[in-house]
Formats: sequence, C-alpha cells, structure tokens
Amino acid sequence: MCGSTPNIVPETILVVAGVLRDEEGRVLLARRHPSSHQGGLWEFPGGKVEPGEGVEQALRRELQEELGVEPLRSRPLIRVTHDYGDRRVVLDSWLVEGWRGRPQGREGQPLEWAEPATLDDYPMPPADRPIVTALRLPPVYVITPPEVEREACFLRQLEATLRAGAKLVQLRVPGMDPSAWKALARRVRVLCEERGARLVVNAAPEAALEVGAHGVHLNGRRLMAMESPETCNGLLVSASCHSVEELLKAQSLGVDFAVLSPVLPTGSHPGAKPMGWEAFARMVAEVSLPVYALGGMAPELVERAWRAGGQGVAGISGFWRSQAD
Repeated sequence: MCGSTPNIVPETILVVAGVLRDEEGRVLLARRHPSSHQGGLWEFPGGKVEPGEGVEQALRRELQEELGVEPLRSRPLIRVTHDYGDRRVVLDSWLVEGWRGRPQGREGQPLEWAEPATLDDYPMPPADRPIVTALRLPPVYVITPPEVEREACFLRQLEATLRAGAKLVQLRVPGMDPSAWKALARRVRVLCEERGARLVVNAAPEAALEVGAHGVHLNGRRLMAMESPETCNGLLVSASCHSVEELLKAQSLGVDFAVLSPVLPTGSHPGAKPMGWEAFARMVAEVSLPVYALGGMAPELVERAWRAGGQGVAGISGFWRSQAD
C-alpha cells in the first residue's frame, strides 16, 4: 500500500561467549572496540558462530583468535536472547575453568580480571547482564523440609547441610506461627552467614526484609499477583514456575532466578505429572534468566541440568542433611 512502512525483522545473530574463571574466582572481561556495536563496553570474550559451525567449536576458535588460549574444561552457563532493535542477539555463554595458554588481547582489546562482586561496576551490553547473575549463583539451591518438629534438630541439620557446601538455602516452612517463624528465620540467617551462604525465605517480601534475609522466594500465587518488583527492595528474588507463562511473568518482573517443576517424579508431589528434561529445556530456552530444575533432583543430576540449559538443581530430600553428622 502506498506510503506504508514494511515490518522489518531484525537480523538474528548467534554469538558464543567464554566466561574464563581462574582459581581465585575472578572472571576475565574484555573491552569492545569503540567503533563496534556496543563499543567501549566490557563483555565476556567471544564472537559470532559461523554458518555450519557448532557452538563448542566456535568457542574454541573465538578464544584462540581473541585471547590465544585453548579451553580444556568448559560447560554451558546460560543462553540469553536480547533484541537491540537493529539486531537480535542470541548469546550462548560457557563457563571455562581450565585452559591452555595465557590470555592476551590479541586484537588489541584491553583485558581485566574482575571479582564477581564488582561486575556491576563495569558497563556491559544488556545481553551480558544475565551472565553476571548466573555467575553469582551456585549450581544447587537447597530447600528446607516443610516442617520443624524440633528447632534444635532442624538447626543442627542445617549446619550439616551448610558444612556439606550449600551456598543458597530457601527456608520454606508454611503454616508456622508468625512469631516463631521470625525467630527461626533470624537464627537460620545467622548460620547461613557464618558459612558464607545466602538465605532466601518463602514468604512475603515484607517478612523477608524484617528478618534480614538475603532474598525472597515468590510462590506461584505471589508471582502472578505481583505487578512491580519494587516491594522486594533490593532482595535477591526467586520464583516458583510450572509453565512458560509463569517463566515469562518472572522475567518481566526482573526476578533474579526461577525454579521450574516438576521435572522428574517426586515423592513430595506424587500426583504431579513430570515434564521431563526435553520439556524443561524447551521452556528454559524461552527466557533469559537462570532456572533451576526442581522435582526428583539429586546432586548427580547437576550436569544433566546444565546440558538442558538450567542453572542447576533444587530440592529437599536430595540435599538436606536429615542426619546431622
């Protein structure tokens, strides 16, 4: 029609990024050339996946060309899709914890090793920001049993769970008396902080702030009712999801991460139909935020979750030390 403007579909570019993490936990950043797209910003090294090239093959080529290193130990971290208006970027990031060679800016780009806690100080392209969140999250999200029969025993079991390496714990004890819950939550927070772990409480954001928790977990009802994340006031925010629609809602609110369930059969919800790993992978691919697999999980399934695009695994029985050793 005369005078009409055709709808122009932006080009989709598949990009691979290597997140090099050294023994001290620092990650390598490279600064983009000022004349390039998103020029002058810091990014995780990588580049375009060439036609007919596999992602891992592209990762090896890009790290060799840009840094002069050969990756030896790597695994999927997170896949991010971002629309810049003039182009749509699908960024496939990989965590690289072993390589041969010393990283150098072979294309003249400045490099810098940065602590994960300082990454907010580096201006980055929007597509790189979810990678920062994924880097700061552990591969296991431990959920407490839903009942506290004896508080002393519960806290001993928590201590054993923390000694075993838990770094992210969700306190989920529905139906507990509010005053008793607050007292318990404060004790749990202290134990977590002593072990360098973060506490997320399954409660209203106001309650999480009152007990000094590091984060809040939104159940499905709270997630779908929330209109703005402002009430979370700087807390780490996670959400329970069971569908693509709920994942998209979580992403639109800007939550930090989600759990998607049930992936496998689980004793805690015996009547729930598991989705399986293929459906989990399809749903995770629809969003650009870290997603933990929940339902029938165990520590040995972490790598399976990574291969399906997940952040890791979450659960109770497979991770909670019911026998406080």
